[in-house]
Amino acid sequence: MKLHQLSPAKGSKHTRKRLGRGPGSGTGKTAGRGEKGQKSRSGYSRMLGFEGGQMPLHRRLPKRGFTNIFKKENAVVNVSDLERFDNGATVDEGVLRKAGIVKGAVDGIKILGDGKLTKKLNVKATKFSASARKQIEAAGGTCQEIE
Repeated sequence: MKLHQLSPAKGSKHTRKRLGRGPGSGTGKTAGRGEKGQKSRSGYSRMLGFEGGQMPLHRRLPKRGFTNIFKKENAVVNVSDLERFDNGATVDEGVLRKAGIVKGAVDGIKILGDGKLTKKLNVKATKFSASARKQIEAAGGTCQEIE
């Protein structure tokens, strides 16, 4: 096979519909835009949320609530997720990310006490629930809160 013999896969290329090229084309005169009106003119673009002059829904409904710009988003990790690490290992954010437990942008990590933990781990996280702290320390591990 040579370069001049290459061609796209069958059915992958479509010819562009040429509008307004006479009555024989089937899309002459109004070029598939219907009859008169704003939508048939060039440059028309509908305003988002426009309801034909009626008061739009987003203006009829009252404003509610606010966004707290100081809110902290903590990634939630259960003690059952920590069971996969080796005995005596140190578990922090980097280790959790490498294992695929924590993903995306987060402000911190909170360890919750769902599940069972049998291994001795040194866990470093932003927050711990009381039950998680109890389980980690009962297994012989340590909980270290970091900022």
